[in-house]
Amino acid sequence: MTDQPRPPSSARRLFSTSILASEVFVVFFAALVAIGLRLAPTGIVWAVAGALMVLAVAAAGTLRTRLGYPLGWLVQAALLAVSILVPTMLVLTVVFVVMWVIAQRVGGRIDRERRERIAAAGSVEP
Repeated sequence: MTDQPRPPSSARRLFSTSILASEVFVVFFAALVAIGLRLAPTGIVWAVAGALMVLAVAAAGTLRTRLGYPLGWLVQAALLAVSILVPTMLVLTVVFVVMWVIAQRVGGRIDRERRERIAAAGSVEP
């Protein structure tokens, strides 16, 4: 029996999961700010924030499927839409959207280079 090394985990998925998990905390604290500033009734703030947090967790949990990354993009769009109501959140949202775009591009490139390196190592006999 040969012990085949496990392929490395996806850098894109790791980066994306980290961003989505961080966004859950950002949404929670933004909800507290929105309540403190009385931007909307408390129930509405928690309903919207709760939906966004659940969506972010669902996106992070489904990144191994075809649905995960589109859900992640939906989270980014929803956060941009909601952040208009909480101006201080707008800056953070833009930062997270930029990080999301970078994670998709750089993470995808790292994964592609890893696959190429593994394929090249497998085709060369020692």
